[in-house]
Amino acid sequence: MANGRYSLITGASSGIGDCFARALAQRGHNLVLTARSEGKLSHLAVELARDHKIEVEIIPADLSVRDAAPQLAAILKERNLSINVLVNNAAFGARGEFWQLPLERQMAMVRLNINALTELTYLLLPEMVERGEGSIINVSSTVSFQPTAYTATYAATKAFVTSFSMGLAEEVRSHGIRVVTLCPGSTRTNFFEAGNYGVRNTPGGMQAPQEVVDAALRALDRGGGLVVPRLLNKSLVFVQRFIPREAVAKLAAAIFRPRSQGTSR
Repeated sequence: MANGRYSLITGASSGIGDCFARALAQRGHNLVLTARSEGKLSHLAVELARDHKIEVEIIPADLSVRDAAPQLAAILKERNLSINVLVNNAAFGARGEFWQLPLERQMAMVRLNINALTELTYLLLPEMVERGEGSIINVSSTVSFQPTAYTATYAATKAFVTSFSMGLAEEVRSHGIRVVTLCPGSTRTNFFEAGNYGVRNTPGGMQAPQEVVDAALRALDRGGGLVVPRLLNKSLVFVQRFIPREAVAKLAAAIFRPRSQGTSR
């Protein structure tokens, strides 16, 4: 960016995070990329710096580790990297019965999906408020709109992200800060394989990550707001308002129940 400020993207090494990096690089943003994989980040940084004549910094970090987000913010301060756009994208999920999934894995999920997102927002927001400008994109999910059995912890973390982000947007709008609450449906990333979700049969097929990112950036250009990409996803979220929550939970359980658990009663 001409003003020397940077866009910080978490989970930047693949999927939606990779697409955000490429899209913002095309817009001329200097970038700070963070994820666990230093090799992937380095390769991406070299490519984007070369192709778009921008500055790209990498900070390898596992944000699911306690205090990793404050340490990342401290590194930004040490390097004098001023963040104008924060993309909280890093997250993971896990499918299975709550009491059989490893507790530490689920607590790491909470630390990454909730704690790191909240801490980075808290630590980087004051400078945006002081400048009177800035943008935050928090990547949530369509599962944030309903309780979802067999991925209960993940769905609950995303419910937090959606509620937190939409509430925050009202607080900071008068300070010139735009907040996008991004809630994609099934997207073609490694999320499903990594979380043992299996193949998702989605009408119309899974969304491409670029489709999700394009929708988020269009909303950002309009001033922020809630973004649910694709008409089908918007319709499903809307219809849930007219169905009892217990029924919604049962329907979600039927969809996410591992095949070995049999059919719903």
